Amino acid sequence: MIGIWIIFIAFTALSWWVSSQLKSRFKRYSQIPTANGESGREVAERMLREHGITGVRIGSVGGQLSDHYNPSEKTINLSQEVYHGRNVSAAAVAAHETGHAIQHAQEYTWLQMRSTLVPVVSFSSKWVQWILLAGILMVNSFPQLLLVGIVMFAATTLFSLITLPVEIDASNRALRWLKTTGITTYESQKSAGDALRWAAYTYVIVALSSLATLLYYVMIYMGRRD
Repeated sequence: MIGIWIIFIAFTALSWWVSSQLKSRFKRYSQIPTANGESGREVAERMLREHGITGVRIGSVGGQLSDHYNPSEKTINLSQEVYHGRNVSAAAVAAHETGHAIQHAQEYTWLQMRSTLVPVVSFSSKWVQWILLAGILMVNSFPQLLLVGIVMFAATTLFSLITLPVEIDASNRALRWLKTTGITTYESQKSAGDALRWAAYTYVIVALSSLATLLYYVMIYMGRRD
């Protein structure tokens, strides 16, 4: 079990560092106003309108960097800083989340795959840690239990990996649109790209952590004494 703690501590530290860098950049770029003075909400509304998308609601939620798109409810949920903010950070995040709404409307393949896995991951997350723990304790007498846990954990790892192209594509859509609309200038476009790049790193860390943990459990299973 020492191995799993090493993985946990290492990736927790890395995740904390990336998160602190993201918050620092978001704060810094929040000092740069958008070229046309639009707020995050207005950016999202305009992006939806220009892509011919209707039926998507834009709302404000609590928390910092809690922005997300809910495909089941077709809602773009923006943190208050982004919803009301009239700066590059707010515009970049709002455009990114709207990018997910566009993916949904255009039936983007990777987003559909991720949505398909949601029920499986939701079920697995409730039981997988207990099954893996019991599987490790009984690895020599009942290895099949650990194998079940590995399969369940593999589903969450796959979900994390599929999330990467979904997030990267949403950021690319956002940056292209911001540039063509003139909401960002030549200089502020770089800042928007930097903010979204660090946001993407958080998903990379989650995916790598999940993959490393999965490989650790596989090694335990392969190294069992028959």
